[in-house]
Amino acid sequence: MPHKMTITGSATGPLREYDRYVAFDMREKGSPAAPKGLKKSTFISYTVFVAKKAFNKTGLTKKSIMHEKILIQGEPTLDIPIDECPGEIGIICFQITVLPNKNDKEANESKDKKEAQQEVSATKQEEKQEPVAKEAKTVQPEVNETPVQEKKAAQLKKQQPIQPKGTKDVVSFEDIIVPEAFLKTRPNPVKTEEVIEFVKRTGHLDKPLTIEKETKVLKDGYRRYIVAKTMRIDKVPVVYEHQK
Repeated sequence: MPHKMTITGSATGPLREYDRYVAFDMREKGSPAAPKGLKKSTFISYTVFVAKKAFNKTGLTKKSIMHEKILIQGEPTLDIPIDECPGEIGIICFQITVLPNKNDKEANESKDKKEAQQEVSATKQEEKQEPVAKEAKTVQPEVNETPVQEKKAAQLKKQQPIQPKGTKDVVSFEDIIVPEAFLKTRPNPVKTEEVIEFVKRTGHLDKPLTIEKETKVLKDGYRRYIVAKTMRIDKVPVVYEHQK
């Protein structure tokens, strides 16, 4: 009989789109207590592959999949290349279901209620202060707007990405060449997940990649290369081999 698997949870990484299917990563932990005499199960990372037609029917989006609780039913596979399957086990999905989350619903209702109360309170306060505000308006000097050049400089500074310590250059991800020896390895998924979480918090990799300056061949940092590919980072920080 074919293998069957069922996993639940939320996506731990961004949605990746391919020609006829989409993929995303999930993670599950074992039971809190194993049978006597056996070791406790640890976290296992999965990469789920779903046909685009089935995924579109769920109503999930690139943003919502990170927050919605979903149920996946399918078969395990170990035959997908590491660059498409960073998880320890690949799952060919036959059915995907979005599960209701009562806690989120209650939290949203509480938040909406709180915001409504704050809005009513703010309206009443404005009504009380309105005469004073009108009177102050006649004597308050006009405030000059920020010059256009200062605004442009601030926007440019904001757009410049922060790079990790030790970065010597920033190159296009597409220019980096990965040796065959790296492609045959599978980095530790737990450490890879830690780097992904770091990128989500900071917006950049934790360390630069090491490459050859002339050929752009990757020499060190294959895990960060996979994270950059997973997070779709166009420009990656690097150091050159002789500068390491």
